[in-house]
Order: sequence, then structure tokens, then C-alpha cells
Amino acid sequence: MCQLLGMNANTPTDVMFSFTGLATRAREHKDGFGIAFFEDKGLRHFIDRDGALRSPVAELVRRYPIRSEVVIAHIRKATLGSVALQNCHPFVRELWGRYWVFAHNGDLKVGAAGFQPRLHGAFRPVGETDSELAFCWLMQELAKAHAGVPSVEELSRTLRELLPQPAAHGTFNVLLSNGQALWAHGSTKLYALERRHPFSTGTLADEDLSIDFAAHTTPQDRVAVVATEPLTRNEDWQPFAAGELRVFQHGRRLAEG
Repeated sequence: MCQLLGMNANTPTDVMFSFTGLATRAREHKDGFGIAFFEDKGLRHFIDRDGALRSPVAELVRRYPIRSEVVIAHIRKATLGSVALQNCHPFVRELWGRYWVFAHNGDLKVGAAGFQPRLHGAFRPVGETDSELAFCWLMQELAKAHAGVPSVEELSRTLRELLPQPAAHGTFNVLLSNGQALWAHGSTKLYALERRHPFSTGTLADEDLSIDFAAHTTPQDRVAVVATEPLTRNEDWQPFAAGELRVFQHGRRLAEG
């Protein structure tokens, strides 16, 4: 299976500490990586079929001081679909004049006995993965449900109706964003953490690397991080319940409405 990383903050924030922790796990998840940074209505999107530990694109990202309020990253362990650029997450589509970014961890049974959505609009997969198929269907259904960009609360209600449908056909841990918020759906394994004042020191779970967050933040900063498995060993990561959707905006989790 693959691994996910999502970040949502109330101010443009450096995600490289968390990305370093994710990339360490690319020894096993070596079949491609990707990361997307939202900047206003723009998007920086980097993918490579090489793993995050040896990809020169990943090295470029680590050396490039990009700050963003919403980030989605993915390291791939191929199950359905070849090791190829077009099968690397996160995937990107446009809807209502905004970029949408999607990454998936898990496997869906596709075909006659599983997830077999009818795609009849502008959203079509380029690659061969079950993940991109589900993303295209999700974009199609959102476009059908709303005439224009709805509020984050409206989108969340629609996603709570839609996400269980592909999830019924397998494992569907998902990160999704249009830059306004970060939606995270847990199927089997997903954890979240919120960092706020007073900030402490974080130590990576898989590497001997620590950071004093207080030295890089202000008392007003808030950062929410979502990952397949806890990235640090000394912070309070909270597991998702099966089928749970959490919405993060401005670095904090929104109450369900």
C-alpha cells in the first residue's frame, strides 16, 4: 500500500520536516512519489516515477523553500497500474476554475464485480489506477451536485454522501483539497495531529531528526498534519475511525455540520 501526507495551516508553512519523515518510508514505497503545494489559486505539482529517496525531483523539492497553506504528498507502492509517471499521485483536475488535488492509499476492486462508475463528462483517467478512476468519478459527481464553487461546509456534506460509495469496494484512505480546505477520509489507517502554541519539539519516528517548532513559528500559527502512520514519536497523533471524514481549515479541524 501507499502512504499519504497532508498539511493544512493558517499561514504559509514549510512542510519539509514532515516530508523528510514520509520520504524515509520510500525504501518500501519506491514506485513513485508526488507532492502538491497550493499557493493562492495556483499550484506547484511535482511527481516522479522514481521513489522519494532517490528521485532528483524529490531532492529539488527538499532544497526549494516552498511555503504553503495546503500540501498533499504521496509515496507509491504499486498494486494496480504500472510504475509510470501517469500513475503517480497526487492527481490534479480543474473544477469551477480551481485546481483539485487527490491522493489515495488502498485498493479498490474495480470492474463488473466492484467499483465500475459510469464516466460521461470531462473527467477521464489518464493512467491505469483505481485511484485516478475514483478521483474522476468524484469530480464528476461534485460537478453534478453543485453549479459553482460551494462553501466548505456544503462541499463537506456532499463528500460525506459520495465517499462511502467507492469505499464500499475496498480500502479508501483519501486526501483531497481545492486550496480552501483539506478533506481527509479514513478507511483503515489514517492519523491526524494539530500543532499550536505552545509549540514543542518534534522527533521523526523513522529517522534521528528533531525540530524545535517554537523557533520557527509565532503564537498565532496553527498547523494540522495528516499521515497514514504517525510521522513523529513524541506527539499526540489521533487515529481516524473507519469511514470518518475530517475537514481542516486554517490549521484546525472543523466541527461537523
